[in-house]
Amino acid sequence: MFTDLPEYPWQSLKPFSEKASLHKDGVIDLSVGSPIDATPKVIQDALRNFSNAPGYPSTAGTLEFRESVAAWFETRRKVPGIHPDQVMPTIGSKELISWLPVLLGIGKGDVVVQPRVAYTAYAVGAAFAGATLVSEDDPEKWPANTKLVWINSPGNPDGKVLSAEDFAKAVAKARELGALLASDECYAELGWSEPWDNEVIPSVLDKRVSGDSHEGILCLYSLSKQSNMAGYRAAFAVGSKQLIKDLVNLRMHAGMIMPLPTQQAVIAALGDIEHVRVEKEIYRKRREVLLKAVRSYGFELSESQAGLYLWASLNEDCWITVEKMAQLGIVVVPGSFYGEFATQHVRFSLTATDEDISRAAGRLENALG
Repeated sequence: MFTDLPEYPWQSLKPFSEKASLHKDGVIDLSVGSPIDATPKVIQDALRNFSNAPGYPSTAGTLEFRESVAAWFETRRKVPGIHPDQVMPTIGSKELISWLPVLLGIGKGDVVVQPRVAYTAYAVGAAFAGATLVSEDDPEKWPANTKLVWINSPGNPDGKVLSAEDFAKAVAKARELGALLASDECYAELGWSEPWDNEVIPSVLDKRVSGDSHEGILCLYSLSKQSNMAGYRAAFAVGSKQLIKDLVNLRMHAGMIMPLPTQQAVIAALGDIEHVRVEKEIYRKRREVLLKAVRSYGFELSESQAGLYLWASLNEDCWITVEKMAQLGIVVVPGSFYGEFATQHVRFSLTATDEDISRAAGRLENALG
């Protein structure tokens, strides 16, 4: 009767969280990527100012909302020419990720492709639709019956950034197969390694990637990370006018609507870049502290060019590493949560307080002393 999904993976971390909590100086949870810093005042003010919202909001989003997204893509992602009719608000990005295969009419016998190391929601969406899931980064190996391809750059959990050339190859193959290529890009403002510490991380909407048309592609973006708005469920999607029109129609029937006060908060967030710069510097300092300690302990870092995580390995089964970290009172995520190709990695999150990051770093640096 119910979709055949395994138990939510974080449940299997509970014994290790309990073990970590026994540490004499307390537990430090670096497993969950949920922001802990305050939502910027400019965003909170916008929410309060529009809290009187007695009527139903528009599923398509207000024109002001859609224009603000288009303007943000031009100024921050170097993608000019987005028409407001190409923009759609979503109730966080995970909602659309999980339900997109169903909305597209994908079903049994169809293939959904995800990265070899992948955020868990892509698999959930394929399961909801009854589709076959394939984990493959090489476009030439995507099956002929592929209907949806997920690209995630910067990646969660690995922080991998795709070049415009790699993006373009993926788009070309998806179009050849007649599949929709959906690009999850919510960490794009958080580049760390060269060249992404100074250059704009490419978007699937970039002309170098998609050419003169946005047909066959969909870009998803969330403000949860860069603006500390996870509690607002504030995100949006951009694609061709027809695709967005069709998705909006389906969402109208299903009641998938971003509240008007949240739409106004998004407008405020996209119009204020200073708070993003401030938050990025906070994360930069945390990353430098934790990265030094992770390497000091003996971890090898993989990718981690952008985003809010360190993707690291001791070249052993990830659950052995999780156990070692729990003995230090630190909770990390096993790579096995992200697929069969990630079983020797763990994910450290940067979404902890300065104090907890420093405490975790101290434990790692002193552990082998």
